[in-house]
Amino acid sequence: MIRLTGRERNQALEPVYRLARQTYAQETKPVTRHIRRAVIAAALVCAALVPSVAFARGGGGGGGGGHTGGGGHPGGHAAAFGQSNRAATAVSGQRSTARSLHGRASSTHRTTTLRTSTHRSGRRLASRTYRGRSTATSGGDGTRTGTGGTKTGTGGTKVGNYPTRGTGHPTDGNPSRGDGNRPRPPRGPILTIGGGAPIIPVVAVNPPAGGSGSGGGGTSAGTGGGGSSGGGGSSGPSGGGISGPPGRNGFFPPPAGETRYVVNEVLVDVAAGAQQLDAIAARFNLTRLDVHTLRLVGRSIQRWRIDDGRSVTAVIQSLASEVRIAGAQPNYLFQQMGEDQPGQTPSAQGDPTQYVVAKLHLADAHRLATGEKVLVAVIDSGIDTAHPDLAGTIAASFDVIGPHQAHFHGTAMAGAIAAHGQLMGVAPRVRLLAVRALDAEGQGTSVSIADGIDWAVTRGARVLNMSFAGPHDPLLQQHLAAAHDRRIVLIAAAGNAGPASAPLYPAADANVIAVTATDADDRLFAQANRGRHIAIAAPGVDVLEPAPNGSVQLISGTSVAAAHVSGIAALIIERAPALSPDEVRGILMRSATALSAQDAKDNSGAGLTDAMRAVETAGDSTQVQARSADPSVR
Repeated sequence: MIRLTGRERNQALEPVYRLARQTYAQETKPVTRHIRRAVIAAALVCAALVPSVAFARGGGGGGGGGHTGGGGHPGGHAAAFGQSNRAATAVSGQRSTARSLHGRASSTHRTTTLRTSTHRSGRRLASRTYRGRSTATSGGDGTRTGTGGTKTGTGGTKVGNYPTRGTGHPTDGNPSRGDGNRPRPPRGPILTIGGGAPIIPVVAVNPPAGGSGSGGGGTSAGTGGGGSSGGGGSSGPSGGGISGPPGRNGFFPPPAGETRYVVNEVLVDVAAGAQQLDAIAARFNLTRLDVHTLRLVGRSIQRWRIDDGRSVTAVIQSLASEVRIAGAQPNYLFQQMGEDQPGQTPSAQGDPTQYVVAKLHLADAHRLATGEKVLVAVIDSGIDTAHPDLAGTIAASFDVIGPHQAHFHGTAMAGAIAAHGQLMGVAPRVRLLAVRALDAEGQGTSVSIADGIDWAVTRGARVLNMSFAGPHDPLLQQHLAAAHDRRIVLIAAAGNAGPASAPLYPAADANVIAVTATDADDRLFAQANRGRHIAIAAPGVDVLEPAPNGSVQLISGTSVAAAHVSGIAALIIERAPALSPDEVRGILMRSATALSAQDAKDNSGAGLTDAMRAVETAGDSTQVQARSADPSVR
């Protein structure tokens, strides 16, 4: 801060001097004259302290200074990440506005610092940036720094440590200043809506003509010295200067080390005519393959092939520079989570080998509910719709990936839910929506699964069984959130990647009920994933289920365990159709039996599911709701 010159001080105090001359010129009573003199003297003392106005700027990038106390938000455009090139006046109760010369953003916010402000009449206090440099006008003899939350002064002002205001980063416990911590509506179709693995939106590596994306090697990770991130990158730990072009929300390259995606494809959300699409694809050396209209989320996704050998990450980064494209992501791969047992032949059909019937108390549960009139969608590989144990079960079918082919995995999942011949399923009178989204290798993609979910929801499914697992997928996450909002129960296999694996999706999604597998002795399946996201366990080791061509098979994995829980969810819904997905989850967990083995106790959620207790609990909740709705009971 700078002390005012004598001339500036005289100009600022001219109104006070004028008031003094007028007061002394008046002939008033002695008491009134003394009061006025005291007021004028107090005003002169305050003026002598040289009030000041300070400007502080919380620069772009992750570091810098100013009011953000140590850096501000990760750099980027204000409309996307809440960061702008702003100047904030430290005037008590006043509102200040600052705009960058590039016209990128403007920000207004209030400050609470107890200071007084004076400035020349008619002069506007402003801070501005010019070619990456910041200039500010100020008055006074104190300074304010924005690193570490410390205020310092040189003219007799206080020196002390204050808590930081926060950076606005999700991991920071302190709220940010200004507009950075306001919730933002999603931009583009392929977004992170809720929990899940962190995904960093990219900064365009090829900004449009006329942009300010030049510089010294800035990267999307924010470690470069300029470039499109303007010094410090889009989310770097240090740097200042202007923010540069914004990181565009909706563009999600695969995380570092992730390889589970189609290496020569990219999914693109773009609203343009066919001629424009061809021009865009040609510009980026891509070929349009097909379009997927996703009514559940209200948009269409294009699948494009990469023709020049570039990585998916590089293509997504380059597509972020095309303003007509709203988003892009990899076409992720998902794998079935059930394994048949080669060389093992069931010794018998029916109850002696099918231990699941007794373990889940199915005979007792079926006296109360059988899943009648409940639609369960099995999003899997092909189902043998002609199998005797599945006769009359299939309400409708949808082959996402081509001509129908019966597969052992899809047939087993359907049987675990709905078998009603020689084998007994959990909900024998349920109706199935057969969605073939996995191929003959048991593998599906982001678009095949999204297409399947979209179709099942429009057909009225109340339960979605997803016995597959893979990486976190923004497109899939958005579909799961939309389905949950429509009161559809979502159930998925925890995965068979072993105890050391990171959580797999969709089971790890917050809207999904994650299921692990146990054997006949209530021990965890050795290959099952572990984690606190797991809600419940069900039988899933050496389970007897239908197989293609009218046969039977032994199958193991969290896949079949998830199918058993989907069947129980159908029983609950038949018993209490008005229940929400979260209420169904609560009933499943409250009615489960805790497992005693140490490993199982810590990694099986609420414990082993019980069909009979779940159905009884659902009936009790219905009676409670009916009594609470009856005025005569109150």
